[in-house]
Amino acid sequence: MNLLTKQESVKLWHSPELGNIELMHAKFVTQSFPPHSHEGFGVGIVEQGALKFYYRGENVVASPGIINLVNPDEVHTGQAATERGWIYRMFYFDADILQQAASELSGSQEKIPFFQTGIIHDNHLAHMIHSLHMALENPELPVLETQSRFLLMLTHLIKRHADDPPALTTVGREHRCVNRIKEYIASHYHENISIHQLADVANLSPFHFIRVFRNHVGLPPHAFLKQFRLNRAKALISEGWKIADAAYGTGFTDQSHLSRHFKRIMGFTPGQYSNFIQDT
Repeated sequence: MNLLTKQESVKLWHSPELGNIELMHAKFVTQSFPPHSHEGFGVGIVEQGALKFYYRGENVVASPGIINLVNPDEVHTGQAATERGWIYRMFYFDADILQQAASELSGSQEKIPFFQTGIIHDNHLAHMIHSLHMALENPELPVLETQSRFLLMLTHLIKRHADDPPALTTVGREHRCVNRIKEYIASHYHENISIHQLADVANLSPFHFIRVFRNHVGLPPHAFLKQFRLNRAKALISEGWKIADAAYGTGFTDQSHLSRHFKRIMGFTPGQYSNFIQDT
């Protein structure tokens, strides 16, 4: 849904793969939010301009690249810090989502994480928030990548910035469960696999599974799946498949989707590789 005014714009949407989570991309210039609160967490990143707001007894300013955050039921305001206004991207989600994340990270029941400050300086987390939010406007994003990146974002937020972060469960090598996952991906790579399917196969919680898999393989599961699909598409092209057929046959939405990722990982396009095969 798009709500437009002469100077300001607001885009609101849901990501079906993430459940009851709202996303917003907005530009505000004259908007001034009175004291209010949200039932759940609000976490976002300022892209342009600057947002100032009163939060937990102090006035803070979020400029480009700075994360802004509000706890559930925490009263705050919001207005432009400059005459140009501000543009930001926001995730809004229920408190129990972050509580579940903290509990799965520790392996025991945890309270809802609490964050003392309304602004966070963390370049890595800011990039995770911004890049995922932008990617969720693209319908090409596989469900596994959507879910994995969101869980990794929550993990980083809790570990690095919660007031009393839970002690993480020890990540072992778990060779057998990781090998089961790799075998499952090899058999189902062309499907839109979810993180919950893989976690069930591994018999681990989604948060613990991601940590175990990345610790063992060196890549999060969505990146491993993408690499597997690209290698399989390359093999099909070398066997004489048309690029479009190789794309559909390996789980990419279309030829251009395959081409973008192929070039980024391989260094050359599927067309270039196809020409090379034909000339040899």
